[in-house]
Amino acid sequence: MGIHYFFSIIIRFLLPFCLLFSSLANAKNIRIIRDSEAETTIRILAAPIFKAAQLNPDNVQIRLVEDNSLNAFVAGGQRIFINSGLIMQTQSPEQLIGVIAHETGHIEGGHLTRVRSAMEHSSAATILSAIIGAAVTVGTGRGDLTKAIIAGGGEYARRAFMQFSRSQENAADQAALRLLDKTKQSARGLLQFMKLLRNEELLLTIGKDPYVITHPLTTERINAINAHIESSPFSDTKISRALRKKFNRMRAKITGFVQDPALTFRQYEKQDSTPSSLYARAYAHYKKSNFDKALHLIDKLIKQNPDDPYYYEFRGHILFNNGQIGKAINAYETANILAPHEPLIKIDLARIQIESGDPNLLGQAITNLKQALHKERYSASSWRLLGIAYGRKGEKGRSSLALAESAMLVGRAKEAAFHAKRATHFFPKHSPEWLKGQDILLAIQSKNQKKE
Repeated sequence: MGIHYFFSIIIRFLLPFCLLFSSLANAKNIRIIRDSEAETTIRILAAPIFKAAQLNPDNVQIRLVEDNSLNAFVAGGQRIFINSGLIMQTQSPEQLIGVIAHETGHIEGGHLTRVRSAMEHSSAATILSAIIGAAVTVGTGRGDLTKAIIAGGGEYARRAFMQFSRSQENAADQAALRLLDKTKQSARGLLQFMKLLRNEELLLTIGKDPYVITHPLTTERINAINAHIESSPFSDTKISRALRKKFNRMRAKITGFVQDPALTFRQYEKQDSTPSSLYARAYAHYKKSNFDKALHLIDKLIKQNPDDPYYYEFRGHILFNNGQIGKAINAYETANILAPHEPLIKIDLARIQIESGDPNLLGQAITNLKQALHKERYSASSWRLLGIAYGRKGEKGRSSLALAESAMLVGRAKEAAFHAKRATHFFPKHSPEWLKGQDILLAIQSKNQKKE
């Protein structure tokens, strides 16, 4: 559906760069934005950095969070979360690349594992209070709240923990500078981003105890990056014009989707006929349910670039929400042809094919979902759509297997067990499908035993 909410999921914020203990009670609901174009653009910008860090780019997940604050973090292994606010406030692809290089430094340095080790000798209460305090600082930018929350924890342990966090931030900065040099890219973007942080920090930390700030003071970090820029042979290297256009387009798209339309119209004025401006205004009109105006602008963009899959993807999304299902399917099919390896486009096409009520399209929907699930293995909503499609085709066993997968992914063990057990009755014993049902039942049983 172009840019959209693929699922509203729960993330537990524990540190600026990681999620450590999923069992902690303090949780914050955040909205993950899934968008093929944005994720692809970020991945293109990030791929050289990942390779320089000896990470497989295909194994690093990039997710956008709908949050206006200037933040990015690493969580749960090789997963980088980037706030929409960061994309909207950065002015160049170099700034975003600098942030990605910093977060990659956390992954490369194994900081998630080291934090666990560093806290092994602290009491559970002290660790919990320190982590929750750090989470509040990350979520709100307010060190004063951190101080209030963790005041009951041990002072020595708390300061040691924060010092450890600051040391990891310094290490990630140094790794970022090394990775940028290794990929022959300038660190000026990272410097510019740090200056943005400094402006935020000056407003939030005046008069506060610096020892309760989870990140080192950005003035110190700016000085270190400045010193690197003075000596690096790549400091004046410019990014390609093509990548700059991709970044500007992505930024405009996210701005149009997330920001209040009135602000978007002021930022991207009507007389500005650049693709980025047309794109942002199309999304702003869509947010206001001005579907005809949104279609007019997206059709202009398609006329300028008729081979762009993401324009057709958005066109299909507008048409679907305007009740024109047949035309929406045609637009999505074009997008799928132009970008055959984009799983989110396939998932949205399948959703509309199912919702059309046309039984002749169920086979195509199933094919699209199965292909998409090769890359989106953990998409509960996609498994559920597959279960619905199989059910409407009368394939009850496969429907139950898909619904069991979906239930497992959202933690509904009883529902998953019901569907898995039901599925085994439709297939011959020891067949691949029967074995899959048994695997799900065994996984549920094992999980229940661990809880006991």
